[in-house]
Amino acid sequence: MIKSISAAAAIVAVLATGASYAQSNPTVGGAAMFEDRTIVENAVNSPIHTTLVAAVQAADLVETLSSAGPFTVFAPVNDAFAALPAGTVEGLLQPESKDQLVKVLTAHVVAGDLSGGELLRDVQAAGGELELTTVSGDTLTVVESGNGLAVRDENGGMAIITTADVDQSNGVIHVIDAVLLPN
Repeated sequence: MIKSISAAAAIVAVLATGASYAQSNPTVGGAAMFEDRTIVENAVNSPIHTTLVAAVQAADLVETLSSAGPFTVFAPVNDAFAALPAGTVEGLLQPESKDQLVKVLTAHVVAGDLSGGELLRDVQAAGGELELTTVSGDTLTVVESGNGLAVRDENGGMAIITTADVDQSNGVIHVIDAVLLPN
């Protein structure tokens, strides 16, 4: 009986220890992100992505980013949009700028589900720079930066991935600190 209790206690201890090491989806802006929700369903809960959500809605991309995908989205935070020249965001959100807004937003999206680990491995295998073709047809270049990864747009603009591997039901989000601009 004592051996059975000791064995059961050992199993519980192993399971509890394993659970403490289980990796959960990162929070974004303090908000929980759920792996069983789509990119759009999670983004609307992120307090640091309200500008991005408004832009996705204005561009009529909600349905697309809610589809099966999978997509890898480099998601700029509100501060990234605020750092653009005055009036840029407001101008892009106007109905007459919809095509340009779609181009900017889809320049942040790559087909497939590319984790931070996969990106790092592929950057290293490619000699330090990995080119990705976006949904808009533009090119993003992923490079190592400090202890992580950065993404460079076609104009030389750089964004640091501040939170990687926010898993979604239809892909993955990597939070970035700058807006990537297509040519």
